[in-house]
Formats: sequence, structure tokens, C-alpha cells
Amino acid sequence: MEGRQTYFWRIFATGVCFTLFGLGGLILGVLVFPVTLLLPGGPASRRARMRGLVQRALRLFVRVISGVRVISYEFHGSERLGRPGQLIIANHPTLVDVVFIVAFTPAPCCVVKAAMFRNPFTRGVVRAAGYISNSPTDQMIHGAVAALHSGDSLVMFPEGTRTRPGQPLQFARGTASIAVHAAEVLTPVFVRCEPLLLPKFVPWYRVPPRRPHYTFEVGDDIDLAAYRGLPPPKASRLLNDCLLRHFAARLGVVGGYNAGSGD
Repeated sequence: MEGRQTYFWRIFATGVCFTLFGLGGLILGVLVFPVTLLLPGGPASRRARMRGLVQRALRLFVRVISGVRVISYEFHGSERLGRPGQLIIANHPTLVDVVFIVAFTPAPCCVVKAAMFRNPFTRGVVRAAGYISNSPTDQMIHGAVAALHSGDSLVMFPEGTRTRPGQPLQFARGTASIAVHAAEVLTPVFVRCEPLLLPKFVPWYRVPPRRPHYTFEVGDDIDLAAYRGLPPPKASRLLNDCLLRHFAARLGVVGGYNAGSGD
């Protein structure tokens, strides 16, 4: 257990970091991206520039949040992220893990919550970068398939939202359907955080009793050939079941994450 002074510093630093995150998104959306849109190039070039800017901004945020000792982290296998047509899927235990995965993937497309398109701090960013809303589902699937077919790498969280503490993993079948229909490569990223920081239903100021440590591990690509000769509903169901077993086995979370002590 760390000292009280260090603990209260982490509460303060967490608040400052996420205030900067919101202001950074607002500045990018209002000031930086409109200027970038004036540069030469077609829609695809503009989206690529925007996504590159987002990636670099999030990489800077990772340096800040780790530099002020809010968290520590290690990321294994990031050199295998960002391949054309690659669908990158990850579990989603905390609010921050999406930041790391996008920060360490070269200019990816992302499926994000529909609320981000309404939030004044994030809507400019997600629209300019051509990200895909997770609602409605049919439009999300259409957009994700189109992104993969165009050669984008795509980041998705099959849970759709942060894992509920104490509950087992649950994956929406839409991710498996997208993988079967459109992915050139399907790559899992296993996310661990010990102890958990900002899980679902926990406010930002309830930081854990010691500094959280994130571990990101890029797993082996998952072979999709066995699923592509099957009827689509059966293929997506079988692949989804396979992904659930794969993640649960690697993470050891068959019984669910524990918000108090870690995963």
C-alpha cells in the first residue's frame, strides 16, 4: 500500500489528465482538424492524416499519464498491429485501454460509441477521422466491412462496452460476422490491468489503492479459413464462441474481472 500523499496525488493527477484529454479533443476538433482539411488530397488522404494525428495525440497522452505516475504499462507485439485489412479485437476492462491500442496502432479506423458523435469534446475528432459509430448495428457492420475491404486496419471491442466488474466476458456476435465477411487478418489483443482503473460504474476519483499496471499482449492471428465455408449465421456463432473461450482462457476471467484487486 502506498502512502496517503502519493494516493491523493494520483487522484489529482487523474483528474488533470482527463481534463487535458477532453480539452485536447476539443482543440483538435475545432482548431487543428479544420486546418488539416484544407491540405491537398482526396477524402481517403484526409482521413489518413486525421487518424495519424489522433494516434500521435493519444501516444502523447500515454506518455503524460504514465509520466505523472497515474499508471504504468507494457505493450508486447505492437509491431504486428496496423496491417491492411486487419481486424484488431480486444477485451475492454477499463476506460483507458482503447487509448493505448489506438496509440500503438498506425492510423487505425475504430468503431466507437455513438455517444462520442454527440459529445462536444470528441465529435469533431471522430467525424474528421472517419470513425464508425457502433449504433445502429446494421450501419456499423456495413461501415466496418467497407473499412476492411478498403485496406484499413480496424480496432473493435467485441464486448461493446467496458466489462462489468465481477461478470464474465460477453461478446456481441457482430464482430465475428465482420471478421468472417471482411477481415484479411484477425488479431486479438489481451488487456490486463492490475488493479483495475476506471472499470464500468466506478467514478474517476475512485482510484485503486496502488498504481495500476497495464499489460497489452498482441496474440497470434486467428485462422478464419475454417469459418468461411459455413453458412454466415453459423460461422459467426462458432467464431464468436471460439473468441470467447480464447480470451477467457488467456485472461483467466471465466468468473469475471474483480474491480478491487485486478483481473
